[in-house]
Amino acid sequence: MIFQPAIIALLLSSAICVLALAASMPFAIEVIRRWDIKSGSERQLRLERRTYLFSTLLVFVLATQLASVLLFVFNAEKMSGMFVGAMCAVGTLNVNPYGFPALNAKIALFFLAAMWLAINYVDSRARDYPLVHIKYALLLLLAPLLAASAWIEAQFFLDLKADVITSCCGSLFSEDTKTLVAEASALAPLPAMILFYGAMGLAIGVSSFHWAHGGNGGRGRGGYAVALAAALGFAAAIAGILSFISLYIYEHPHHHCPFCVLKPEYGYQGYALYLPLFVATAAGLAAGAIRPFAHVASLHVIVPEVSRRLAAIASIGFLLTTAVATVMILNSNLVLL
Repeated sequence: MIFQPAIIALLLSSAICVLALAASMPFAIEVIRRWDIKSGSERQLRLERRTYLFSTLLVFVLATQLASVLLFVFNAEKMSGMFVGAMCAVGTLNVNPYGFPALNAKIALFFLAAMWLAINYVDSRARDYPLVHIKYALLLLLAPLLAASAWIEAQFFLDLKADVITSCCGSLFSEDTKTLVAEASALAPLPAMILFYGAMGLAIGVSSFHWAHGGNGGRGRGGYAVALAAALGFAAAIAGILSFISLYIYEHPHHHCPFCVLKPEYGYQGYALYLPLFVATAAGLAAGAIRPFAHVASLHVIVPEVSRRLAAIASIGFLLTTAVATVMILNSNLVLL
């Protein structure tokens, strides 16, 4: 089972990313200790030249992490037919205790990588690279998380056994199950709709306002508001998918699975929901991640400009998520209210 092409690709990409970050650690420590943009020494010039190389490498590493989330879920869905009792990706992830931790770790790294890439981008646009120490210090914190995620993912794939009888979404997302996702699934349709559309409206409104009025030379805290609204919007969207959107897609009042929406029999509709949602949330969080550096002289104009662009992406992404969910509800034959 370990020789499935998608599994090999995921394990290889994780291994390459961990090795690349491990190779970057000595350089990151040297930059933190010895970087001095005002110096014209040979050592400083050497550090500056190598910074371009390592920044490109790290962008590739973290961008790979963004793509691996999608491949991981797609592969879990495709493998569900190999396990007794599995009907979707939930069954695959339930084969052993590492499945859902691996997925959660990848999602967390997705958002952390997006924030680091935003910080790296604004730093690379400044003439004096004012965030070099900060971004490489953050990289030192991110590296163990990436290594832990790769280890959990490897344990998940290495421990997959075809003779295991697994459980699927019917038990995990049942209203009788005492878990957080089950509690979200048990929300009544009307309160869940109010929460979903309220949070989406808030995220779209805050992001759109910052998009239109965020170019204020670094004053204000619009980036923080966008990040907070994006986090709330993401949580509300996941709760909405669990509690009522999935029901309209399946046209079944008791099928709450957020993974079956990715199956071909439902037209892969879940991808139309999740892709703009994740992109919008990542952009919103990134807008908040760069906000603390707006006071830096060389970033005084750059941060508001980039923050506005990220807010635009967040606004459009949340709007698309809301529109797609609404179309799915209107096209369904299910009546919940």
